[in-house]
Amino acid sequence: LYLHVYVYANTHPYVILDSFFVLCWICCPLIHSCCVRYTHIQCHLLQLEPIRKYAREISLRHHHLCEIGIKFNSRVAKAVELVLLTKKQPKANFSEIAKLTMDVKSLHETCCEGNTLECMFGRSQFMNYTCSKQAILSSKITQCCEQPAPFRGECIITSENDDEPDLSSLPLSRFTEGQFVCKQFTDKQDDFLQEFLYEYSRRHPKLAVPVILRVDAVYQNLLGKCCKLQNPLECYSHGKEIFQRVVQEGNEHVKNLCALHEKLGDGNFHNRLIVLYTKKAPQLSAEELVVFTKSMAAAASKCCPLSDEQQFACIEDSGKAKLILGALCRRHEAKPINAGVRHCCEDSYAFRKPCFDDLPADETYVSPSLSCDQVISLKEDLCKAPEEKLQTEKQKLLSNLVKQNPHAAETQFQSVITDFTRLVEMCCQAEKREMCFQRKNFLGAQAGRVTKCGLGR
Repeated sequence: LYLHVYVYANTHPYVILDSFFVLCWICCPLIHSCCVRYTHIQCHLLQLEPIRKYAREISLRHHHLCEIGIKFNSRVAKAVELVLLTKKQPKANFSEIAKLTMDVKSLHETCCEGNTLECMFGRSQFMNYTCSKQAILSSKITQCCEQPAPFRGECIITSENDDEPDLSSLPLSRFTEGQFVCKQFTDKQDDFLQEFLYEYSRRHPKLAVPVILRVDAVYQNLLGKCCKLQNPLECYSHGKEIFQRVVQEGNEHVKNLCALHEKLGDGNFHNRLIVLYTKKAPQLSAEELVVFTKSMAAAASKCCPLSDEQQFACIEDSGKAKLILGALCRRHEAKPINAGVRHCCEDSYAFRKPCFDDLPADETYVSPSLSCDQVISLKEDLCKAPEEKLQTEKQKLLSNLVKQNPHAAETQFQSVITDFTRLVEMCCQAEKREMCFQRKNFLGAQAGRVTKCGLGR
């Protein structure tokens, strides 16, 4: 048991202590039960894997929020928290949401610095305050507030959003049609933009956080431009249409993505992503590219069967897009990939996903001179490999082929993959497997016609 606790704590350093206690409380009886009823492997597969997955999600969520505070300015971190709190508690007034936003931001700074006890104490205080104000904050946290302290926090965080208030008497038009918008923007820019973000978020609770942040960024840029003009109202009065365009652009991209997913199916869609991202970031290893794009493909598989409105929110805000791109940016920080990736990672948190979506191929990349033996890995142990491992090898081959000749048609790459599959199947059924696999020179010749690899080089 102590070994499990130790390993868990070391592999999930961003899990807040009370979340850690909750998970340990869940795990302890399961570990004991597993040891009695199952083998070690069965135990992990049947009982502990779902909990480990949940733990990873908590850790990634906390890590992601910490990164926002570190990599971007404080306004971005506050904006993310304000949107999350407003979506969760849309009936709360602005002053209450603003206070909670500052409290959460301060709490995250403490927790992200590694002050474990202060973090746990601060989080407990925050949850106590939230529960003391539940009448004006949310009707959905009553059961959470009845739970003991270690369980209360995670329950509140994962609780459903409160019911939407009737805001018909408070139109958002005062931010795009008001006479004194520029005065408010100039006098107290941060407060004014926070209030806009609050009002926009509570009116669009189904929009993903990054999409709302894009609208906020566009509004800030709009006022920055319009308020320098002689007739600013004429300029910023088009704000509503501009906001709609931002949302529509994101929506259209998701629709196109899901249409492609439906057309290609899971496997071929993943292969398409491998081709695209190998061109965008060819400096990554084939294995890294397969892993990153696998997560992207999984997000599409999960989100695309949903309704149009749910698709958009799911793709943008399911956690997948943010966390996948966050992992890619951490990889860039550890070992720089290229200028395009750096720009997408560092320029704007709100526009990070559209930036990666539109990132062109890295034309500065020069692929190393490789022999076809180095591009194609044909070994006898493929015969014993599970289907998932074999699929990964084919996808790594696809990535390596793209690196060698990024301008070749995808049908050419596919012909080599098809030949690879046939050769593996044929050789694994042959009496003399080793001799059969030596025929990879034939496959190498096929690859050589598609790429710049050379036989025996």
